[in-house]
Amino acid sequence: MTFPTALLAGPTLVLSWLALGSCVVAQNPAPALTKESFKETLTRETSLNYLLALPPGYEATGDKKWPLVVFLHGAGERGGDLEVLKKHGPPKLVQEGRTFPFILAAPQCPTDQWWPDEPVLELIDHLQARLNVDPNRIILTGLSMGGYGTWAFAARAPERFAAIVPICGGGTPYLMRRLTKLPIWVFHGGKDPVVALEESDRLVNALKKNGAKDVQFTIYPEAGHDSWTQAYATDALYEWMMAQKRQP
Repeated sequence: MTFPTALLAGPTLVLSWLALGSCVVAQNPAPALTKESFKETLTRETSLNYLLALPPGYEATGDKKWPLVVFLHGAGERGGDLEVLKKHGPPKLVQEGRTFPFILAAPQCPTDQWWPDEPVLELIDHLQARLNVDPNRIILTGLSMGGYGTWAFAARAPERFAAIVPICGGGTPYLMRRLTKLPIWVFHGGKDPVVALEESDRLVNALKKNGAKDVQFTIYPEAGHDSWTQAYATDALYEWMMAQKRQP
């Protein structure tokens, strides 16, 4: 059996077989663009273990609303043992006996996970529903991996926070345009060999380039990666935190 052949004039031409067996060349019809939509209700179970410290007098103050500080730890404290969260930052200070005039929550990121993939914003929702949290005085802070998480969650939902305190972290300069109204105090070590000082520096520069006015940047010239011990020991930091209130 033999088949008719044809020369195609280009990729938009195809062979069309007719009932009589003859062959003709025809153009493809122009593709049609149709408007479609996708909507589906998705549900997922989320969980985070966390340490919680309530301020002195919390139980006796009835309906008084308290500031909430959420602390995000670094990569070395991931896992399933909440005790390791007491090694650094505000949880360490509470363990040593210091009291704060705010609710402190310190969630733990699971092993081999990364803060931006965890339900930190959902945890804040949970805390607001369970405790007497002032929704206008929620502050997010973190160190190293937690510093990255602080930048990431603030860029994702800047309207949720009164202020943020990222320490030796980094992020995406482009997203800083979303944070120009948010009070920010950044800390970094000048000799950090793990997260280069440039990581914080370029975000601060992006903020200022986009018109941010309330940005402080503290560099400890001789500090390495551990700039958080000095930062969290700074009394002025907590005074600044407690002076912040979410803007409309």
